[in-house]
Formats: sequence, structure tokens, C-alpha cells
Amino acid sequence: MRLTRICRHPIKAHGREDLASVLLSVGACLPDDRRWAVAHEAAKLVPGWNPCNNFHRGAKAPQLMAITAELAGDQVTLHHPDQPDLTFCPDDPTDLSAFLTWIAPLSPTDRAAPTHIVTANQGMTDSPFPSVSILNHRSLDALSALVGQALSPDRFRGNLWLNGPAAFAEFDWIGRDIQIGDAVLTVKERITRCRATMTNPETGRVDVDTLDALEAAYGHKDFGVYAVVKTGGTIFVNDEGTVL
Repeated sequence: MRLTRICRHPIKAHGREDLASVLLSVGACLPDDRRWAVAHEAAKLVPGWNPCNNFHRGAKAPQLMAITAELAGDQVTLHHPDQPDLTFCPDDPTDLSAFLTWIAPLSPTDRAAPTHIVTANQGMTDSPFPSVSILNHRSLDALSALVGQALSPDRFRGNLWLNGPAAFAEFDWIGRDIQIGDAVLTVKERITRCRATMTNPETGRVDVDTLDALEAAYGHKDFGVYAVVKTGGTIFVNDEGTVL
């Protein structure tokens, strides 16, 4: 099987960016993935990693799913079909106001409002451990057939996409190692999905019930797996992936 896509999300839930290659390091997230997260007014934060319910996210604000991003050094450029582009530095407090103004029209008024940007010593992924998510195009094809429309991979905000041998074969990799290029990752657990996957990432509008489809067909809401980097190395799109 082949690695077909590498994707990072510099600001959690606020934009995706495709990469041609990346250097994975032992015990670390994909570099700069979820480097920042946007806390809301009801957040109860502790130092370091925090769970997703503390953050402004696509499950509660579907319009965020249509954001794409470009990271250059410490600056992020955000794009959205209904907004002008915004370039800012998430670590610079003087840029916060411009960012909050930019995302205000994309934020539901009946939800806790975003207030500030935080960072941690690891990516603010949905797993408490530094993870890299691995997803399978065959699983996406199967789910697309269930709902009767072609689903974009961007609904699932994954890091690494493989054209696996069969739909949901990735669940059988749990506890095993997978080599991609020079890197080796240990697959840890399945990813249980949220309402963000119901949103069309081109429009930012909810258009299909992916969760009910998964539950009805398979008895779960899982899609993709979390892995940890066991052996570091540079990986490239089109590298071969092998389950060891």
C-alpha cells in the first residue's frame, strides 16, 4: 500500500495544510500539527495538553471545517470561502484581536465564544498522548457508498492517508507496527468520531450523517487509528507502507 497524503493542522480545528514530506520524531506528533488551539470562554485549562471540550472546534462550529491554512515559521495564513485571507502570528498577543474578529462570523452565537490561543509541549490532538492519525482510503470509499455520496478526506482531519488493502483493515493493525518510508509507527487505538465529520469541508455546512451511517452499518462511530512514532524518519507522499 502507499502513503497518498500527509496533512497537518497548525491551529486545532482552524485549517488544514497538505505536505509533500515530513520528518517524524520518536514519541512526537507530526511536526506543527495542532501546535496551537483556540480556547473558549468556558474552558478549564491545565498546563500542557487539554481535552477537546475546552476548544473552539468543528463539532460545534461547522464553518470552521472550511478553513485551510499555511504555516510559515511562526506565521499562519488562514483561508475560508466566505472570508478574506488572514495572516497572523498565534503567539503574538497583539495579533489576537484580528484573529478573533476573523473567526467571529464563523462562530455560532449560542456556543461559548473563542477567547484566546494556547499552546503546549505537544500537539493538542484529541488523544492525551502525542499521536499521529492514520486513515485508510478504502474505509472512506466504504463509508461514501453507505451515505450515497463521495466524502472528502478532509472531513476526518487526518495526518497520514494510506490506500489500505481493505475497508477498516486499519483496526486490525492495533498493537502492530507499520513502516512508512524510513519511519516506524506503533498503532495504538481506534479514533471515535464527532459531529465535525458531518460537515462538508468545502462549504462549512452539515450535509450528511456520517455518525449514524457508521453506527447503523458497523455498530460503532470509529474511523481511523491513532499511532505513535517508534522510529523516526522522513516520509514522503507515495512512500510504501508495510504492516510489520
